[in-house]
Amino acid sequence: MCGIVAYVGSRSAPSILMDGLKRLEYRGYDSSGIAVLDSDKAYVARAVGKVAALEQKVAADRPEGWTGIAHTRWATHGKPTEANAHPHADCAGRLLVVHNGIIENYQTLKRRLIAQGHTFRSETDTEVLAHLIERAYAGDLPAAVQRALQEVEGTFGIAVLHLAHPRQIVMARRGSPIVLGVGEGETLAASDVAALAQHTDQVVYLEDNEVATLSPGDFSITTLANQAVTRRATTIDFGRAAAERGDFPHFMLKEIFEQPEALENALRGRLNHAEAVAKLGGLEAVMDRLEQARHLIIVSCGTSYYAGLYARYVFETLTDLTVETELASEFRYRKLNLRQNTVVLAISQSGETADTLAALREAKRKGALTLGLVNVVGSSIARETHGGIYCHAGMEIGVASTKSFTSQLTLLALMALLLGRARDLSYEEGAAILRGLEKIPDQMREVLKQSPAIRQLAEKYSTAEHFLYIGRKYQYPIALEGALKLKEIAYIHAEAYAAGEMKHGPIALIDPSFPTLALVPEDPSYEKMVSNIQEIRARDGKIVAVTTEGNSKLRPMVDDTIFIPRNHEVLTPLLTVVPLQLFAYHCAVLRGCDVDQPRNLAKSVTVE
Repeated sequence: MCGIVAYVGSRSAPSILMDGLKRLEYRGYDSSGIAVLDSDKAYVARAVGKVAALEQKVAADRPEGWTGIAHTRWATHGKPTEANAHPHADCAGRLLVVHNGIIENYQTLKRRLIAQGHTFRSETDTEVLAHLIERAYAGDLPAAVQRALQEVEGTFGIAVLHLAHPRQIVMARRGSPIVLGVGEGETLAASDVAALAQHTDQVVYLEDNEVATLSPGDFSITTLANQAVTRRATTIDFGRAAAERGDFPHFMLKEIFEQPEALENALRGRLNHAEAVAKLGGLEAVMDRLEQARHLIIVSCGTSYYAGLYARYVFETLTDLTVETELASEFRYRKLNLRQNTVVLAISQSGETADTLAALREAKRKGALTLGLVNVVGSSIARETHGGIYCHAGMEIGVASTKSFTSQLTLLALMALLLGRARDLSYEEGAAILRGLEKIPDQMREVLKQSPAIRQLAEKYSTAEHFLYIGRKYQYPIALEGALKLKEIAYIHAEAYAAGEMKHGPIALIDPSFPTLALVPEDPSYEKMVSNIQEIRARDGKIVAVTTEGNSKLRPMVDDTIFIPRNHEVLTPLLTVVPLQLFAYHCAVLRGCDVDQPRNLAKSVTVE
């Protein structure tokens, strides 16, 4: 959520900044703004709504300049208005700030600053930063930022301009990501590498409580205490084609169809058929501790939490570990009595999810071995864990996660296989998992061919205002994920339940206007699921069933059927989730919703 772009160099800053903002639109926002320095004056523009509204203003004004900052805001303190949009200025209008994060003690600081004569123009917590830096400024902008931020409690990723320093930008972070990009005679920065992809592949990640000073083609880093930091740029493969929709009408649909390739990338080089085991290089350094582990806690949020729920079943099946799955937002506030040989696995698509990062740090503080499963190389979780795995799903632009989710499921199955084979999982069982995984990409392609038929189903059900999703065992987390997708992008109220809970309350909701989507592959829980379907049918509920191809027994019991290929029970969720993604997508399109940027949501939740 929120986005920052900064540029200092020899090219036109406004065009580069606006391009960067467009590439950050997927993160979620409700207003935007830009500031560009041109010799002794600053151009500032703000707009509510889409970046296109700001772009129109900038195009009409045609500002010039080679140094600038820009921002997309997701409202927290204060409504989404032009006055509350970033950048925010000091009293004299010479210093400008954009900010991601939350200043927790802003009210105390604001009262103190007002008493000292500072005038505020917005409702935001961010404006406090402009006045704090103004008060600390004595000719040295980086020093002023260092001093000001020492008074701040909370999280921040900031970019600061000052008219007295037209070829300098100061960046800082604590808990909110900032990445620098270095090019020939120019330096960029952003809250997400997506904004840098068109300009450079040389990046540097700021750590917490660090300040970076940018100049054309160069940068320096210090701590808030002014200790020098040496950090070299690293080369990142952004996968630039991922930032374009191609022939697809939406990024989400493109990313749904990219899943077979994403899974092939996730599996590449990681299957050892000779030993019927997975090869995960990111875990090799901690394998001795993993082999001694007895307790696994998985922490995550949102879609990644549902991947964690799936992992609980898989690890319990393939290993002898005791497994818990926790919402990261609750984990750190509990009294943690971590057992000896506890492993904490953090799952996050972005690697920057604030609650998951906080839970990870708490577990690390308590002495647990920490692992990460993330998609973004170099992200905070990747850097702070003892070991981990990258999904290699490629850049995901759509707010509603699709290919990252199925990549997570794939890697979690491989991790469980690795640990299982180090314990008592047999060669035959391990080999069966590997064979099943190799089939998944092509089987997924077969499911994707049903997109036109699933669109027809969406035409039938997209006017429903309520939906129930049910599944058992491995399919229960997939039911949760399917319901979430329908809520996220089609704005249809959807509930998901373990099917065994039907008689404990949810069945009271069933009537002809409340359809059910049931996940019913032919697995050991099949007959139990059939009983649940009969209960719904007896109450005149409409039923869409996702089941294994060739299963004709369900047809008389349900209204509509979607078929998936047959695979190992542990891996079937990788196939059942695809129709649910397509169903949600087509419902959203038919209802006229903004598929890639659903209201009120952000791609990466970097504040708690």
